[in-house]
Amino acid sequence: MSMSIAGALSSSQRRTLSPRAMTIFGIVAAVIFSASGAAPTPVYRLYQESLGLTPFWLTSIFAVYAFSLLAALLTVGSLSDYVGRRPVIFAALIVNAIAMVLFIEAHSAGLLILARAVQGFASGAATTALGAAILDTARRRGPLFNSLTAFAGLTLGSLGSGALVAFAPLPTQLVYIVLLVASVVLALTVLPMPETALGKSGAFASLRPDVRVPPQALRTLIRITPVNIAAWALGGFYFSLMPSLVRAATGLGSPFVGGAVIATMTMTAAVAVFLLRERRAALLLTIGTTGLVSGIAITLAGVFFQLAGLMMMGALVAGLGFGSAFSGTFRTLLPLAAAGERAGLLAAYYVQSYLAFAVPAILIGLAAPALGLTHATYLYGAVLIALAAVSFFLRHELAEANTKP
Repeated sequence: MSMSIAGALSSSQRRTLSPRAMTIFGIVAAVIFSASGAAPTPVYRLYQESLGLTPFWLTSIFAVYAFSLLAALLTVGSLSDYVGRRPVIFAALIVNAIAMVLFIEAHSAGLLILARAVQGFASGAATTALGAAILDTARRRGPLFNSLTAFAGLTLGSLGSGALVAFAPLPTQLVYIVLLVASVVLALTVLPMPETALGKSGAFASLRPDVRVPPQALRTLIRITPVNIAAWALGGFYFSLMPSLVRAATGLGSPFVGGAVIATMTMTAAVAVFLLRERRAALLLTIGTTGLVSGIAITLAGVFFQLAGLMMMGALVAGLGFGSAFSGTFRTLLPLAAAGERAGLLAAYYVQSYLAFAVPAILIGLAAPALGLTHATYLYGAVLIALAAVSFFLRHELAEANTKP
């Protein structure tokens, strides 16, 4: 399928646009994909009411997205190196449009799970292809663009979806209609874009997952694991149950409030990535662990005192921790791998990260009916604080590991 798309697009390839056009397109498309991933979260409460979904179902619907995205990263993640960036991006946009149609027509948990699975695979395929296209055309600023687009899209998706659900008609459909139109427009826009990858043979062989940790990086990976799990597990909780928690803890039922809390966390994470981009990895890990511990503690205090403002402040501080921890773990780990080892190490990092994104959220979804959502949140938060604290005490050893050749 990918090869046929590649052939179709190669015949219509034009080189009238500059590489800068591909950079701009890549940034916009990456933001839209990230926004698509966050858009369903403010709608979850409406699904919960209309379909009678339990917290376990909500977290399972979210987790399917993370698992499907991970599957795409591990299989078609490098496909654009072989068949070109544009065919993979085009296919991912079409698949994302199909996911939006499924969301629009979703009237059962099964259809929501299917929509999330299709959307996750599209996002995983697009993430690497768009990221590579941005790096192809903006080598100096590409890494920064790739870091910011994810958090910017999550912020836009959470806040925009919350606003549409709360204040616009068709609360369970309009946001997906908007994203459907955006996906189709982008799919048409990618056709005249310049191809930035020459392509090569071996496309089918590239679909085999390659997960390897170089021996010299294993010890560091183990040491960053607690803070990495804490950061991604926090993100998984926010994107699966935060709107429900805001309502349970404060009585504020507006989807916009839940979306705003999520957007606060992701926006602060983006600001942290940008402002701290020149700082050492060791400092980022210190800020990340401190921010996660403090942010989670403030959020739990907001739940206890039933104050949405305090929960918002907790999200702000936690976002600082999330963004710093994300950059810090990435920049601590990758320099330890040689060029030929980075793909396998990145795959291992993504496996750990997305499992932490999804599995703990499912566990809290299972615990919530027995403990109550607020009490389950206290337990969840305590575990994440403990994980971040462990990494705080390991930060000096991590700094030493990062200075080794």
